[in-house]
Amino acid sequence: MNPTRIRLGDLSVGYIQSLADAVRSHGQDPTELLEQYGLDSARLAEPGARLSIPRYMRLGFAAMQLCNDAALGLRMGNASRLAQAGLAGVTAAQAPTVREAARTLIRFEPLHASNYRGQSSFHEDAHGAWLRFYSISPYNAYNRFVVDSVLSGWVAKLSKLSATAVLAERIDIEFEAPVYAVQYQGLSLGPISFGAEHNQLRLSQQSLGLRNPDHCPSTFRQLLQLCEQELEHKTRTRTLRERITQLLGPLLNGGREPDLEEVAARLKLPTWTLRRKLADEGTQFRVILNETRRDLAMAYIRDTDLAFGEIAFLLGFASPEAFQRAFKRWNGQTPGAFRRGG
Repeated sequence: MNPTRIRLGDLSVGYIQSLADAVRSHGQDPTELLEQYGLDSARLAEPGARLSIPRYMRLGFAAMQLCNDAALGLRMGNASRLAQAGLAGVTAAQAPTVREAARTLIRFEPLHASNYRGQSSFHEDAHGAWLRFYSISPYNAYNRFVVDSVLSGWVAKLSKLSATAVLAERIDIEFEAPVYAVQYQGLSLGPISFGAEHNQLRLSQQSLGLRNPDHCPSTFRQLLQLCEQELEHKTRTRTLRERITQLLGPLLNGGREPDLEEVAARLKLPTWTLRRKLADEGTQFRVILNETRRDLAMAYIRDTDLAFGEIAFLLGFASPEAFQRAFKRWNGQTPGAFRRGG
């Protein structure tokens, strides 16, 4: 496996438009800052152009410093528009209801944003639905704005679609209340709960049922077909090894590592069948697990400022010392030497 192959994630440059609008709302010109990150007008107009998540977080942090606004992510979300989510957003803009728009945005999220460690999800029950967002943690000044922009952006996008203010019944945020916590209330997002288990917002059945006055059934169906085709093309995998690698990212976390039985269950295969199929491809589960951990470790060290103890936790190691030993075995040098040399 190529060590540079795994990336922590990326997203469409369409997201940069709302960041630029948020910077302008402070009376600042974002042009020079964007160009420092290779985001000139030609790049921003390039079909399918993506920006890595680590680079996006550094850009967001630089924008917050430029504007002296730690809550810039909330402004970004409030300024966001459905079209900035590409084909998925344009399709959601034709959905008949807020419910279908939210489902569309989340189902086709890989078309405009991908996170190797997890993805957004939609959970509906008899009383409403949770829209849940996965973010890289632990949290710091570089990534809180991502959660802020996504959750506030969902509310803003769905409100614009229905031409009626969509008020979340509740918003849960994983990180503890930041210094700018009071600014969440100023956006009428709904009650906020910090230090929660998930990043998510709750919509009532009434909000989910709000109609879209611009809905055209035939156009919506045609756009859905295009999204399905693009998603199938983007997520198609050729080998069992690739499918396992994709599964391992969300499962590696919290001082534990997934085992063969857990992965077999996710793939809906008997354990012995998975073991045999891997042998047919000339590999073993333990080899794939170690190579995935190695590649992720290199990406975290190269592309983020996370402490090694935090990386060990994210990769499912029982202790930082266990991670240090494994990394040296994989690469012939310590994590510190790798970071200094990178």
